[in-house]
Amino acid sequence: MQAAEKRFVEKLKTYLLFAGPTTLVFITVIILPFLFGIYLTFTNWDGISKAYTFVSFSNYKTVFQDAAFWTSFLRTVKYVFYTVILVNSLGFALAYALTGNRVWGQNLLRTGFFVPNLIGGIILGLVWRFIFSNVLVYLGRTFNIGFLSYSWLANPHKALWTLVIVSVWQYSGYMMIIFIAGLSNIPRELLEAATIDGATGFQRLRTIVLPLMVPAFIVTVFLTIQRGFMVYDVNLALTDGGPFKTTQLISMHVYEKAFLAQQYGVGQSQAFFLFLLVAAISLTQVYFTKKLEVEV
Repeated sequence: MQAAEKRFVEKLKTYLLFAGPTTLVFITVIILPFLFGIYLTFTNWDGISKAYTFVSFSNYKTVFQDAAFWTSFLRTVKYVFYTVILVNSLGFALAYALTGNRVWGQNLLRTGFFVPNLIGGIILGLVWRFIFSNVLVYLGRTFNIGFLSYSWLANPHKALWTLVIVSVWQYSGYMMIIFIAGLSNIPRELLEAATIDGATGFQRLRTIVLPLMVPAFIVTVFLTIQRGFMVYDVNLALTDGGPFKTTQLISMHVYEKAFLAQQYGVGQSQAFFLFLLVAAISLTQVYFTKKLEVEV
């Protein structure tokens, strides 16, 4: 028994020596603020005053009664739906085209497609705001292209698509890198055997490549869903929720509720409720896509 306790103490010392500082930072920066935020959901704090009172579950009742919250949430679901499909489709297409094929400047192209992911959201939004408001409008009017002759940012029916386009441009290269890693792990013998048996390129893609790429799709779809629901900086810089709040996604609504309307307790309740929704959607996605995995 003493030997077991001694081994435990030695392991504890080793853990505290190497992982202790990181664990302390993680608890201090992530866990404690998260728990304190949950506590604030039961108060009426306005984010400024020192005094606040316990209001039980009234903030959560407000969440279900807030029509603007659910409108922005459904709008975000629509944005995430199109973003997930387009980002992963384009990312996989780029990876498939730049893997296993002799393409001139292959590494340069990979780098070029990945670079947009390195640009900050605010800068990205401002750059594309200039493109949509000036460059594309100029080209549309010069070459008499009707749907480009006006700024989509001012059109309530098309403004949301500007967010989708920018997000696809930003994240496709990042997902491409994950898909390239997945494609590199596919045994060449399987593809060569299928080729010898007379399988066409499309047949190899459908029956071999896509089934073996399920683990990569699990990761990319998870990341796309998570980033889609949490997007704020691009939303702020590109559209600022306009026109007429038709592009105000859920994160922007929560921010305005907490900090601009000074209803921090309600805003924190909405943020925590959003966290639970996103966690449930992401875990459901991972659970069902895991069942599609195949073993070589």
